[in-house]
Amino acid sequence: MLVIVGFVVVIVSVVGGYVLSHGQLLALWQPFELLIIGGAALGAFVAGNPMKVVKGAARGIPGLLKGPRYSRDDYLEILSMVYDVLQKIRREGFIGIESDIEQPGSSALFARYPQLAADHHLMEFVTDCLRLMVGGGLAPHELEQLLEVELETHHAEAAEPAHAVQTLADSLPGFGIVAAVLGIVITMSMLGGETSAIGAHVAAALVGTFLGILLGYGFVGPLASALAHRAHEEGKAFEIIKMALVCNLRGYAPQVAIEFARKLLFSDVRPSFTDLDGRLRARKA
Repeated sequence: MLVIVGFVVVIVSVVGGYVLSHGQLLALWQPFELLIIGGAALGAFVAGNPMKVVKGAARGIPGLLKGPRYSRDDYLEILSMVYDVLQKIRREGFIGIESDIEQPGSSALFARYPQLAADHHLMEFVTDCLRLMVGGGLAPHELEQLLEVELETHHAEAAEPAHAVQTLADSLPGFGIVAAVLGIVITMSMLGGETSAIGAHVAAALVGTFLGILLGYGFVGPLASALAHRAHEEGKAFEIIKMALVCNLRGYAPQVAIEFARKLLFSDVRPSFTDLDGRLRARKA
């Protein structure tokens, strides 16, 4: 929603200032300049990125119009699920969760959290971590180091669409110059003709430069920044799982391990201690 608000402010500010300065809106309507800039930028974007990044950007940009992927309630559910897992390990040992790990789809433990069970990427991370713990032989610092490597890989992959879109934003002013140069070429071929026609072509060429800069810094650049923020925020769900499991392996009680994990969350989505404690007590009842 903030993306739309920001774009509206950009449009109103730029166009409003132009009109108030007695500019003519029709002079800014240059579809062929847009074709040159947009087509060249899109072609370069597709040529310069693997298909998974192109698809990731195509999925991620519309997703910015929705709310964050994980809300405060979602984090409460994640912490509660991990708490239940740690409690089962404490009661039955690692052998007690082997069936839950191998067949999470039919696990009574994970069935209590249907929304999380449907998040295949998250559940795969949880079960893979638990497999490492069940397998034994890993010291807490070794498990932590291994999970850090996995999280770094996950974060880098999640950030690829944002980096690609930022590169696109950086290229748009250059493509605006390409459109402007082509406009000047057309203008030069008309020297000796009507002055009004020459002036119109010069104006169109300048609009190409204007559009390239505006699209790059006013629209595509902010989209890249928003994608990067979204990827960083979504990675917190994996970080809190890692923290809780490593703390458990270090010998902390489930309640303490979950509290370590809760502290990792950003303040706007971090459930309070009271909220988390109430949720855990409700699960026990």
